[in-house]
Amino acid sequence: MSAEPPRPAHASRADRVADAALALLAERGTRGLTHRAVDEAAGLPQGSTSNVARTRQALLELAVRRLADREARVLALDELPAPAGGLDSLVDGLALATHRALTRNRELTLARYELALEATRRPELRVHFDAAGARFRDRLGVLVRAAGSTAPERHVLSLVAWADGLMFSCVAGTFHAEAPELDEVRAGLRELLAGMSGETASGGGKGVV
Repeated sequence: MSAEPPRPAHASRADRVADAALALLAERGTRGLTHRAVDEAAGLPQGSTSNVARTRQALLELAVRRLADREARVLALDELPAPAGGLDSLVDGLALATHRALTRNRELTLARYELALEATRRPELRVHFDAAGARFRDRLGVLVRAAGSTAPERHVLSLVAWADGLMFSCVAGTFHAEAPELDEVRAGLRELLAGMSGETASGGGKGVV
């Protein structure tokens, strides 16, 4: 897994609007997200964004849906290990996905935090935001169960919370100046999963229990 794969050269107008909205959210926050600003950022004629998303709520929903599509590319859900891949494959896949999100795709991660906060104030947006996040949680649940977890929901929560905490700290928090190396992310995940399985951090093979 490297950076987010390049998007098609001829993106639809809706995708251009949504991508510009995400870039503005990362750069200026929700206060900077206006229809006029999106038109300018996307290089589109004035009024184009309004034609795609008439209201602010519609624009936010468009951004959330686009965020889900782009994060699926960043996290590379189809590249996560097969359930039979074992604990080491799970560690490698999650470490690569997390490292990708907090380094070369940090702008997208910032946009997600802005939308997450907005969703806490807009129940109608929360529905779309939660549905987007379920795509990754569901896939992770399959992998955790295959690794032998007897408490998959709790273990998925722990893994997601660990990854989200690391990304927030390294993108927007007190560790923003320097992101950890991939090997450090992998070691942290190994320690977390080892604690779930009762292994030593350098051991392997028991499965998550």
